[in-house]
Parts: sequence; structure tokens; C-alpha cells
Amino acid sequence: MHWSQITDPFNNLALSVLIALVPILFIFWALIVKKMEGYKAILFATLLGVLIAVFIYGMPIKLSLFSVASGALYGLFPICWIIIAALFLFNITIKSGQFEVIKHFMASITSDRRLQALLIAFSFGAFLEGTAGFGAPVAITAAMLVGLGFDPLYAAGLCLIANTSPVAFGSIGIPITVASQVTSIPEMAISQMVGRTLPIISLILPFYLVILMCGSKKTREVFPAVLVSGLSFALIQWACSNFLGPSLPDILAGIGSIVCLMVFIKFWKPKNTWRFANEAPHIMNKEIKYSMAKVVRAWSPFIILTIMIIAWGLQPIKELLNSFGQVVFSFPGIHNVIMGVDGKLIPHVFKFNYLSAAGTAIFLSAIIAIPLIGLSFKSAAKIFLATLKQLLFPIITIASILGFAYLVNDSGIILTVAQALVKTGWLFPFFAPILGWLGVFITGSDTSSNALFGKLQSVTATSIGIDPVLTVAANTSGGVIGKMISPSSIAVAAAAGNLVGHESKLFRFTVKHSFILLAFTCLIVLAQTYLFSWLIPAYHLRTLDSASITHDFSKSYMYLIALGIIIGAIATIILLVNRKKIKEAKSKE
Repeated sequence: MHWSQITDPFNNLALSVLIALVPILFIFWALIVKKMEGYKAILFATLLGVLIAVFIYGMPIKLSLFSVASGALYGLFPICWIIIAALFLFNITIKSGQFEVIKHFMASITSDRRLQALLIAFSFGAFLEGTAGFGAPVAITAAMLVGLGFDPLYAAGLCLIANTSPVAFGSIGIPITVASQVTSIPEMAISQMVGRTLPIISLILPFYLVILMCGSKKTREVFPAVLVSGLSFALIQWACSNFLGPSLPDILAGIGSIVCLMVFIKFWKPKNTWRFANEAPHIMNKEIKYSMAKVVRAWSPFIILTIMIIAWGLQPIKELLNSFGQVVFSFPGIHNVIMGVDGKLIPHVFKFNYLSAAGTAIFLSAIIAIPLIGLSFKSAAKIFLATLKQLLFPIITIASILGFAYLVNDSGIILTVAQALVKTGWLFPFFAPILGWLGVFITGSDTSSNALFGKLQSVTATSIGIDPVLTVAANTSGGVIGKMISPSSIAVAAAAGNLVGHESKLFRFTVKHSFILLAFTCLIVLAQTYLFSWLIPAYHLRTLDSASITHDFSKSYMYLIALGIIIGAIATIILLVNRKKIKEAKSKE
């Protein structure tokens, strides 16, 4: 027994679109007007979606509930698993005191406010976006800048603007993973297309930040350093996204741009050290000095994380882990039950790849790092439980938004809106980033925006004869620009900068820049569509292959052994150096 999707339940497209938009418009109203908590807004929107799917689109209630459940399950794994593991790793770094070493190290490199903003808000923020994401980068970098003496409003605003181009690859590339899941376009193809758009933004963003801080005249004084920061980040982001995939661009580009700028500053200094007018003098405590061994120890969780993520992304290792650490099953009650408008049955297959999942690599990185940073496993267990408690409502929100996304996709609600958007014709690529921008403004997450509008972008592009990877990537690229004005991002930045109650000031600080960068992104996508179409990567849509494939795992075991040797060597060196330092300190006593 099959149920067939419909796209125009009233035989009047305008009326059908109006009804189809009700759940989405409700989210706008609930978050902006009623200022409702995110998880409540999404739960109510999901209920509205179920009612519309059942009573307007004729979807059986059983199918609608199964659709929500299948989406929520995907939200829990692998998405929430990645967030839990990433935040756990970050929390153990903070609780162990190692993050103070990292913060002092970052601040001691230069006293010039322009260069501090580039190192912390731009480069280090991108690194944090790649590992933790979901608000953590803005909160942490804003707090660091305020601690260095930045005006709180400026610090929060700068960090919001800086946290744009890295967002697409945040939390180990989860926005692109979700976009791939809802559209069947391979992750690598979306990563490549996004990686041929955002590096342009990444190149100009450091200049934009510094000009915003001090004007074009003072920016010229540090032009070489700004160019090094933006160019190194853009090149590494492009290379990683095009050749390694969506997991590492932020992590490697963030680290790479920090190293490049640090090395450059060793040999070049601006003529004048610029600081804000009338700011209180900020004196670095020079008595606090950390050896290189202590700095490496503090960074060790993130060093191990980077190595593990690279290893987990290698196909031989992934195949080996999946061979004995993966459960694949068809979601009962909905798999191949819904017939799409193209006449094909829609599969609902869940892959519980608990060993090869990126979240597992992050979690193992945290476990390995625990003894290296001086924590006991008992303390780490308490931190893990506190992390779960901390993420309770975000987990509910993410599961809800994925359930809602699956429902509007399976019921045909999104296809109705797509059918209307086809009417924009050749101009649709210009509007595609705006849709992603709106999605992130609503939900505060590029991941959620892709879940909501990824399918719509794909279907609309296909209908007007445009490669869907272009508009799906545009949804991701446009979404990153909406991050700086999203109410949830504003709230996080306000809390970090002790600006609670002044959110409207922060919004006014960022909104103009959001519109400027969004317009620029729209023009880039339009140019890629019609002038530079050779930039679009070649790919094949993902298919479910049930055939039995025999793999030669000899290379896989070699990779795993090499990984173990590398991690073991790093851990041994850190532990030995740390013990040596402890003995030296005791002998001096």
C-alpha cells in the first residue's frame, strides 16, 4: 500500500503555497514576535505541519508520525552525538585549566587590537566553529576579547561578524552532512561547491573586520598582516573542502591562518600599535609565562582531534569500522511507502555507524586527552554528565527540527513552495542564498536551515534546469551570513559580553553588515550559475546499494596501526615532558 505525494492540494497554487507556508511562518512569529524558546517553537510548528499534512495533503496520520520519528532519530544520531562529543572535549579542556593557557598564548602574540581581532575572533573562532560550533565560538572568543580589554559591544559584534564563513563547515561539517542527507547529493560535491564560494568571503572578511574597527586608513597600516590572515585561511579552506571533505576546513584553516599570521608577525610589525580611543590600559601579566611544552599540552586535545578526524575521514578506515560497527535497517512503516511526484518510492534507511561516525572520533579524542591534560576519568565522567545536562534543550530542538524537516519533505509541503519558486525562473539562483539566510535567522543553525530548505532548493533547481548542487550549496553559503543576526546568536554573544538587555544594540551593530555580505553572496552564486558554470563539480546522486561488496582490509589495518603509533607517540611525549617538569619543580622546592 503506497501513498502518493501531491503538490497542489487546492488546485490553486497561490492558496496551496499560503497553507504550506503556515508552519514556517509560525516559526518566524513564535521566535521574533512571541520570543518563544526554540524547542517550543519547533514542536508547535511540527504539530501544525502534521495537521496540514494529514488534513490538507491527505497524508495518513501514521505516515506523518513515522516521518517525524525518522527525522528525529537522525537528529539524535549522528548530529547530536557530534555536538555532545565536541562540547565534552571542549569542557574538559576548560575544567582542566588548559584553556587558560591557550587564551594567554593567543593574547601574548601581539598587543595590536587589529591583529588580536584577526587571531581570536576570526582564526581561533573558526577553529572553535569547526570543533564545537552551535554558539560556542562566539561565546568563547567574545569573552576572550573582553578579557583583553575590548569594549563588550565591539567584542560581541566583531565575533558575530567574524563567525560567518566558517559556519558552513562547523561542528565537523555537520551542516553539509545534513544537506546531503535530505537531498541525496554527495557530501563531497556540496563541500566542493561551498568551497568554491565561501573562500571569497573568507578572503575579504579580515579586511572587512579591520576596516569596521579602525577605518580604511588604519587598515592600510596592517594590510600585509590582514592579507596573510585572509589569504592563508581562504586557500586552506578551499583545499580542504575540495580535496578532504567538509569535516576539516575550519579546523585546519583556523590553525593554518593562526600559524601563518604568528610567523609573519615575528618578522614584521606595524609601525604603530593601534588601540581603541580612550580605552583603559590593559597590561598583560608578564609574570605568567608558559613553556612551549605547556602550550603543546594545552593544545593536545585539539591536536589529537585533528589527527583522529583526518583518520576517520579516510575511506579504508571508514570501511573497516563499518564492517563490524554499523547497523543498517529500513525504518518500519515508512520505508518505500511514500511515492514521490517523480513516481519513485522514497527510501527511509537508517545507518547506525556507531564506530565510523565523526562523533565517535571526537569522543575518543576526548578520552585519549583526559590523562594528558591532568584530569582523572572520574572527573571527566562528571563533566560528561554535566555536558549532557547542558545540552538537554539543544538536543530536543535539533531532534524536533529534523523531525519537522523530514515531515515537510515527505508530505510534499516543501514541494508546493518549490513549485512556486520555479516561477522565479532564471533568477532563482540569486534568491537561493536568501532562503538559507532566512533559515539560519529563524533557527540559529546552518544545519537546521539545510534540513528545512535543502530539499526545496534541490527540487526547484532541478525543475528549472539548474544543477541542484549549486542551490543546495547556496543555501549553506547564504545561511552563514544569517548567523550574525540570528536571535539565538545575538543572545549568546550578549551573554558572553555581559550585554544582556542590550541585544537590540548588538542587532543594529550587525544587521547592516549581514545585508551587505548577503547581497555579495547572491551575486557570486548568480555568476557561478551563468558565467562560471565550469566551477560546478561533477557527481552522482547517492543511492542505496544493497549488494554485497568484498573489501580488502589490509590497508585499513595498516592505517589504524599508523594512527595508533602517531597518537601513542604524541601522548608519550606529552606525559614524559610533563613528568620531567613536575620533577624539576619539586627539586627547586
